[in-house]
Amino acid sequence: MHSRHYSPDLTPPWKKPKPVPEVPADPGLVVEEVVTGYCGAVLRCEKTAEGPTVTLEDRFGKVRVFPMVPRGFLLEGRAVTLVRPQGRPAPGGPARTASGSLAVPGARARVARAGRIYVEGRHDAELVERVWGDDLRIEGVVVEYLEGVDDLPAIVEAFAPGPDARLGVLVDHLVPGSKESRIAAAVTGAHALVVGHPYIDVWQAVKPSSVGIPAWPQVPRGQDWKTGVCRALGWPENTGAAWQRILSRVRSYKDLEPALLGRVEELIDFVTAPEDTEGAGGR
Repeated sequence: MHSRHYSPDLTPPWKKPKPVPEVPADPGLVVEEVVTGYCGAVLRCEKTAEGPTVTLEDRFGKVRVFPMVPRGFLLEGRAVTLVRPQGRPAPGGPARTASGSLAVPGARARVARAGRIYVEGRHDAELVERVWGDDLRIEGVVVEYLEGVDDLPAIVEAFAPGPDARLGVLVDHLVPGSKESRIAAAVTGAHALVVGHPYIDVWQAVKPSSVGIPAWPQVPRGQDWKTGVCRALGWPENTGAAWQRILSRVRSYKDLEPALLGRVEELIDFVTAPEDTEGAGGR
């Protein structure tokens, strides 16, 4: 008696899904998610405990994260399986820095200018370095840490800004009528520019969607804001670790709110303006 060997898969051949191509999820690739019909360009891929995910940005700037499941996306109307890129360059167009500027291959850092940018807060300084670090090195702009806005008048006086040594300053929560706004007005001049963002803390300048939360929590007055955020989100009450978690989600300027982007770009333009101008110049 002859034995027969059967495949454990008893699905009839005509019911088996046809294999689809695997496509690297390179940044900029435009695909459509099959379940929701959401169409967007790939921003990044990440490895999570549940499996790999891909972040897409649609033409309105909205961002969503999807699992990278087999046959999960359409590319030019055809089903594909997205896979994580293996060190492949982004397709099409010139390379760009995290700030969105054109990258200069092989460029060396410029000799530091006499001008400086001071940034209030250690987290603020780390965020500026994360997004604008490449640009600042090419421009020769040094960023220094400002511990508190109360120190600003003495720093400006000691620095003695002039046409060939401009000073730019980024401060937290610069709103009309505040102590910060009065100090900023007192030191601002032809060669010193103080700008600020409206957020309680620079954490809020990172888009919630990039962090993976629906919105930044409302923290009651009188409570430490960062600690309150950690509690509301169910994170360990370790603000240093929380910041590293947030910072790790920032890949480029697209992860930041426009209110911060504009202020930092304004400072870079001001500090790098030609010496014979009295205002901000274009880069």
